[in-house]
Amino acid sequence: MSNILIIDDEKAIRKTLSEILSYEGYKIEEAGDGEEGLKKFKEKAYDVVLCDIKMPKLDGIEFLDKAREANPDVPVIMISGHGTIETAVEAVKKGAYDYIAKPPDLNRLLITIRNAMDKNNLVTEAKVLKRKVSKVEEMIGESGPIIKIKETIDKVAPTDARILVTGENGVGKELVARWVHEKSNRAAGPLVEVNCAAIPSELIESELFGHEKGSFTSAVKQRIGKFEQASGGTLFLDEIGDMSLSAQAKVLRALQEGKITRVGGDKDISVDVRVIAATNKDLLKEVDDKNFRLDLYHRLSVIIIHVPSLNDRREDIPLLVDKFLTDICADYGIPKKGIDKDALDALKQHNWTGNIRELRNVVERLIILSGKVIIPDDVHAYVVPKR
Repeated sequence: MSNILIIDDEKAIRKTLSEILSYEGYKIEEAGDGEEGLKKFKEKAYDVVLCDIKMPKLDGIEFLDKAREANPDVPVIMISGHGTIETAVEAVKKGAYDYIAKPPDLNRLLITIRNAMDKNNLVTEAKVLKRKVSKVEEMIGESGPIIKIKETIDKVAPTDARILVTGENGVGKELVARWVHEKSNRAAGPLVEVNCAAIPSELIESELFGHEKGSFTSAVKQRIGKFEQASGGTLFLDEIGDMSLSAQAKVLRALQEGKITRVGGDKDISVDVRVIAATNKDLLKEVDDKNFRLDLYHRLSVIIIHVPSLNDRREDIPLLVDKFLTDICADYGIPKKGIDKDALDALKQHNWTGNIRELRNVVERLIILSGKVIIPDDVHAYVVPKR
């Protein structure tokens, strides 16, 4: 159910509009002046605001200015019985969705409200889609380790040197790979990602190198593998420590010779690929345990970039929280929520075993379950779910 806020100092007008719009299925809240209306606007998410212009304490134009500062995406429809053409033009210039004179034509009012909501939904969807299709998310942080990572990326990205990105789950290894690709000479080519841990060992070779029709029971047609798909660009091998030894041998050959052979095929296919690998394992220990090839390790680790855990860069938590508050509230189409300093300090003291991925999930949970400002009690209640 859509929420509408009616701001008008005339009680009869508020009552009439409220009854009509409630009958149409909208959820209505009222405010008797601009100050009360602004307070409610900042505390709760509304889909549309109907606002009178001539009001005590804070008039409609002043409300519009402050509302646009707080949340510019919520459409505000100005309604006035004292307005002129100049007033209407001023209101629209300041960002009002529309201007309707009193007494309002109810059909026009209902159509205007519906159109305003449609526009608001489109704006929200466009922001979400824009963020989803944007090439690379920003690398948030000003701590020493993050600055060092950014500097290393700037140095190695223009080369074709292979890179091994290490770090715990959820620290942002994929983001490092994306930035290396984005700043490389291959940025116009594809970035192809493979999660080696998510693919069964019997299928990993087909996934990486492709297969010919009939090469095994379910091979009903030829398949192009990830190495060929990434030719001219970058291949990101995530969780490479989980790759089977037989697949490792073929990856080693591809790196040494720049050639691959599809499963069931006998023809060498040249590929021009820069490989970036990532792992949360100690690969040298895996080598000692006979689970990983030492020669492949040396091929992959021309440059090693270690991404620290969130517990080792706690000074970046406020920046990350602010980023997540902005993005998630925008996705939900609600005003950005604030966070109390003590609540932020509580988040900084938490043991982040899931790293940045866990922090984002926690911020989303706090946005959903907290009031307009996240307080320490919210952190204590919701950060660690009760079992």
